[in-house]
Amino acid sequence: MSIRIAVVDDHHVVRKGLIYFLETYHDFTIVGEAEDGEAALTLVEKVQPDIVLMDVIMPGINGIEATKKIKQKWPTVHVVVLSSSAERESVIPALQAGANGYQLKEVDPEMLAETIRAVCSGESRLHPKVTKHVLTRMNGDESEEEKRLRDLTNREKDVLRELAKGQSNKEIASELHISEKTVKTHVSNIFWKLDVHDRTQAALFAIKYGISEYDRF
Repeated sequence: MSIRIAVVDDHHVVRKGLIYFLETYHDFTIVGEAEDGEAALTLVEKVQPDIVLMDVIMPGINGIEATKKIKQKWPTVHVVVLSSSAERESVIPALQAGANGYQLKEVDPEMLAETIRAVCSGESRLHPKVTKHVLTRMNGDESEEEKRLRDLTNREKDVLRELAKGQSNKEIASELHISEKTVKTHVSNIFWKLDVHDRTQAALFAIKYGISEYDRF
C-alpha cells in the first residue's frame, strides 16, 4: 500500500526538491505540501496523511509547535522532522513534541526513504548526529546551565540571540516585530532564568552554548 506523505518546508526549492525525489518511489504518494506550521495543520486536517515531513525553522507556527498540535489532534499521523539543525535545543523539543523521527537535510536520500518506511511501520529513526543528545538526556548528563537554557521559551531564545549580537531593545523589537516593552519583559525573564545580571553576561552565556549561531526552531 502506498504511503501518503505531506511535505512541510518554508523554502520553496527545498520543498519542491523533496517532492520530486519522493515521487520517484512507487510506494510513496505526495498528498500535499505546506510552507509553514499553520498551513500544515490545515493540510493534515484536510488530507490525513500517513506521515508528515516537517521542517523546524518556519515563520509563524514553527515545526515543533506544529508537530505537537498534530500529535495531540491526530495521534495516528506520523511526523518525521527534517531539519538542518542537529543542536540539542532543536532535537529534544521536537521529540518531546511527539516526533516519530528526526533526520537532517544532509541525510542520504535512500536513508530518508528508509526512515519514512520504518516510521510508518511503527519504528523511530534518528540521524546519528542527533542520537547523542537523546542518550545524554536519558543519562541525565546535563549541566545546571543547560537546564537553565532549556527553561527559556522559543521567543526568549530569539531575544537572547539578538541580544548576543549586541542589538538594543529597540533593534530587537524591530527585528522580531514585537513591542519594545515586550522585549524588556523577555530580557528580564532571560536574566532571571539564566541567573545573570546584565546583557554582557547573557551574551556570553549565549555564545558559550551557541545560541547566537543555531537556527531558530
